[in-house]
Amino acid sequence: MALNLQDKKAVVAEVNEIASNALSVVIADSRGVQVGDMTALRKAAREQNVYLRVVRNTLARRAVEGTEFECIGEGLKGPSLLAFSMEDPGAAARIFKDFDKEQEEFEVKGLAVGGMYMGPDQIDRLAKLPTREQALASLVAVMIAPVTKLARTFNEVPTKVTRAVAAVRDKKQEEAANYVEFS
Repeated sequence: MALNLQDKKAVVAEVNEIASNALSVVIADSRGVQVGDMTALRKAAREQNVYLRVVRNTLARRAVEGTEFECIGEGLKGPSLLAFSMEDPGAAARIFKDFDKEQEEFEVKGLAVGGMYMGPDQIDRLAKLPTREQALASLVAVMIAPVTKLARTFNEVPTKVTRAVAAVRDKKQEEAANYVEFS
């Protein structure tokens, strides 16, 4: 379907706004993928707060101008499906990586994060980033470790004192028993 100038401007503005707020983008070629499978991909993307959009390459280049994703220009060849991760930088990469395993026709063309374009071979790098919840859990574990160690140390002091007193008591009782035997 042909887009008039107003429609093109609207697409560019919408994608630019999304790109301005996104954490990462993954580009893929979805030619040959069945409609039902694409619907499942879109559903998975919505659940992970990933914005999916098929955009003409010229419009996509214009849309990412002035954002950290200007670098994706080299990956915009042929039909392009853009996936912008809005909350978790690795969400789009994980979704596309899983989808690529199931679909022979689906091909990841590249990705960008932090103003750096990477080839499709780097998708694991982005997909293995921890989710927000995982990162927070790791942070809490790191923060609580010194407190836990301090509590254990404080708990060991009375235990050691108790053991020392018990050892002295046992020694005194043994000496008393030996004294009574020799007298």
